[in-house]
Amino acid sequence: MIKPNQSVPSLPIWVVKGEEVNQFDSSQYLSQGKIVFFGVPGAFTPTCSTHHLPGFVQNYDVFKSLGVDKIICASVNDHFVMRAWALEHEALENIEFLADFDASLVKALELDRDLIGGGLGVRYIRSALIIDQGIVQAVFIDDQPGALTNTGAANILDYLRQ
Repeated sequence: MIKPNQSVPSLPIWVVKGEEVNQFDSSQYLSQGKIVFFGVPGAFTPTCSTHHLPGFVQNYDVFKSLGVDKIICASVNDHFVMRAWALEHEALENIEFLADFDASLVKALELDRDLIGGGLGVRYIRSALIIDQGIVQAVFIDDQPGALTNTGAANILDYLRQ
């Protein structure tokens, strides 16, 4: 599993930002300032949709006031699904969405979980990273299904306020 003081890996990624969908190199894209990166098991899934994403949307201005340059939500979904989910939550204006459609980034970060038994396939474990200039500063994990204590917006804000 990725740890503090490690660099983010270099892989092709798809990012939904505003009206655009573009492909980037992950190490370059995640080296642009101070980033809150959170991974969710799936767009449109219950906890992700009712609690995880909304917490970051609602607290966007607070994150910015604490020096965060961007907030990125990642999931093993294609960019069409990520865009539809972002639109449903009115999140495209402030949150960027990383479509890890083939699970290559989640596997490289070692934040993956096999949810094949639940019909979902390989997915992100509910996680959050603070990344500064491409270097991971902190890693947060919620490893129980449906749990949202360590990786939610409130906990990440508490960490940033320290």
